[in-house]
Amino acid sequence: MATFTTACQAEQHNENTKNNDHMQQQDIQTAVLRGDSAALKSALSKGADVNTRDENGRTLLLIATNNQQLEIAKILVAHGADVNLQSNNLDSPFLYAGASGQLELVKLYLEHGARFDIFNRYNGTALIPACERGHVETVRLLAHTKDFPIDHVNRLGWTALMEAVILGDGTEKFQQIVQILKDAGAKLDIPDHDNRTPLQHAEAKGYQKIVQLLK
Repeated sequence: MATFTTACQAEQHNENTKNNDHMQQQDIQTAVLRGDSAALKSALSKGADVNTRDENGRTLLLIATNNQQLEIAKILVAHGADVNLQSNNLDSPFLYAGASGQLELVKLYLEHGARFDIFNRYNGTALIPACERGHVETVRLLAHTKDFPIDHVNRLGWTALMEAVILGDGTEKFQQIVQILKDAGAKLDIPDHDNRTPLQHAEAKGYQKIVQLLK
């Protein structure tokens, strides 16, 4: 009888622990979603997991990054949040910050262990979509970051330079991006899967200033 009672007590303890953990996860996720720094700090002080994930595999830090919550991100990073953990769709805080041009978050994540060998669902770096979307200052930062793989080729067969040419519109900000990449030492002649170079694409699109930069 005593053994049965002890087993029941242990089972109840485990169930209570699971419930408490679940409540902590809900509390800390709600705090992040609301941008409530006080509630976030309180949940963390009570032992909530700083790398808690939601149903889509997003960590708290990725949620904060998705919502452009710099101050919340700073709190999470200060408590040890991992800037490289990927969600189900392979986003990570660092990759998403780069892609969305959140310069201060990119700086923060570079200072806290951002890795350059973790890639998004297109097998791309943080730099490639930043080039596509015209995030000039983010491109400048990453292109001049030591050991960043500036010439990485994604699944589409495109480098950051290629993406700036093909998916950009040839306007001034994309001209700046091409200049930044060139100045940072990017290889200008890496072809795509069709063996066409950035220069050939720029010529076909009539982007004369970019053509001049690439010649």
